[in-house]
Amino acid sequence: MNGPLMKLAASAGPNSPAERAAGRPTVVTFGETLVDQFRDRQVLGGAPFNVTCHLAALGAHPVLVTRTGKDAPGERLLQAMNARGLDVRGVQRDPARPTGRVKVTETAGGHSFDILSDQAYDHIHASLARMVGLSSHPQVIYFGTLSQRSESRRALHALLGAVESCAFLDVNLRDPWVDADTLRWSLQRASVVKLNEDELARIVDLFMLDGDTLRARAAVLVSGFDLDRLVVTRGGEGAWTLDGAGRLQSVKGGPLPQLVDTVGAGDGFAAVFILGMLLGWPVGLRLVRADAFARAVCQIRGAVPDSPDFYVPFIRDWQLKTGGIGA
Repeated sequence: MNGPLMKLAASAGPNSPAERAAGRPTVVTFGETLVDQFRDRQVLGGAPFNVTCHLAALGAHPVLVTRTGKDAPGERLLQAMNARGLDVRGVQRDPARPTGRVKVTETAGGHSFDILSDQAYDHIHASLARMVGLSSHPQVIYFGTLSQRSESRRALHALLGAVESCAFLDVNLRDPWVDADTLRWSLQRASVVKLNEDELARIVDLFMLDGDTLRARAAVLVSGFDLDRLVVTRGGEGAWTLDGAGRLQSVKGGPLPQLVDTVGAGDGFAAVFILGMLLGWPVGLRLVRADAFARAVCQIRGAVPDSPDFYVPFIRDWQLKTGGIGA
């Protein structure tokens, strides 16, 4: 276990400085905020935004570091964050570029995404991001790969260099925004990496990792990048995780009779797995609860529920001390 994860484990108890000061563990979520443009509606989104909403509703203190345009979608985003009681100190406003947009096409095989370039979230200011990290003292920094395609890469480097926290990488490979150098740096910097099996297969092929099976090649990935943990989701078939010592744990999936859509299921999984890290849940329990939460997200429309009632059963069953939108 490396330094950041050792500190995270030590800070998970009720006497940690963060809990004494604010009562809630802090996570900095870095990256894109955008509007998903469906045929019949527009939905606020972006993995960091979705993860932020879930973490806050379940009792953590997320601080979203992002950049939006000074436009109607940007105002809508801030209104939504304020309505949910989210910390907005990390939201930058760009006077020249628009709030991010993604054109989503729904097909029988799922969703296809046209991710527009040169959006506000591509230009997160490095010194401002660094200041947020220094002022919030996060136990975990959550980041992905999409927001590193342009100038925001420097902001992420500055943020991760400013504070010693557990770095949680949520891989999200979207063509044409897949870059081997960005992936390599992200894997080198991360302590915990979460991705799906398709993304894992693509990465081990990209780096030409040896192994007779996908899990054997995953072990090479973990050792080669000195990861503390790799977390692999399998959609309806569950998830598995491999740690730096080679220990494998898994959770089985099952049918989803009330499937509405799968948008944001991975973000929900990531949020609950991070929550479990913060609260010191055993690894097997993190997997079970993250998988259950992702399945619940698949039974609503969109990545984030409109009502805080969605979270009530999880807050009750998991005996969370705080929770609920606006808590």
